[in-house]
Amino acid sequence: MKSKMIIIEGPQGTGKSTLANYLRDNLAGSNLYRLSGQKDKTVTGKELSTKMYDEALISYLQVMQDIPMDLIFDRTFFSEEVYANLGYKEYSFHDVYERLLLKLSKLNYEIYYINLYLKNTQKFKERIIRNHHNYQKFSGTNSANQQEEYLIISKYIRENYPHIFVLDLAMDDFDKAYATINKLFNINNKVENKDDN
Repeated sequence: MKSKMIIIEGPQGTGKSTLANYLRDNLAGSNLYRLSGQKDKTVTGKELSTKMYDEALISYLQVMQDIPMDLIFDRTFFSEEVYANLGYKEYSFHDVYERLLLKLSKLNYEIYYINLYLKNTQKFKERIIRNHHNYQKFSGTNSANQQEEYLIISKYIRENYPHIFVLDLAMDDFDKAYATINKLFNINNKVENKDDN
């Protein structure tokens, strides 16, 4: 059987860290990775991000595909594409992003791309903000704008990479969201109501 690669993406405030932790705790033999983009938003930052993702990450994934270990990612290069598209960067990342997506799709994994979003974008303002990560200033408006970009990405993957399983998961109701995750990954666990970003 192929190992699973589960990529969790979505705007700030949707619950990526909570979901990633939950999967790590409930999928035996899994590793959890938290990736963050480069602080450098200039063209030099693009070079560093390209090296980090195109050389280091893809090479690592190629080695790990022969090891029976499920991999869970709390963000990857998809966030780099979203942030660049929204003008948070001084460059376009699209050429690198397209190359990375193609390479990713050719790896020998059962790949799941899980895009978290909120149906009610007003809830972004209500979510607790933790101070462990302040890469991009948090605001409800920023998150709503990010959400649109992530939904575009998931639609593109679904239409062009049919062997990558894409799930747009609404996180307005945590119990419903986690019930969907439990069913998808055959997790037998009752989940108490979550409240996290």
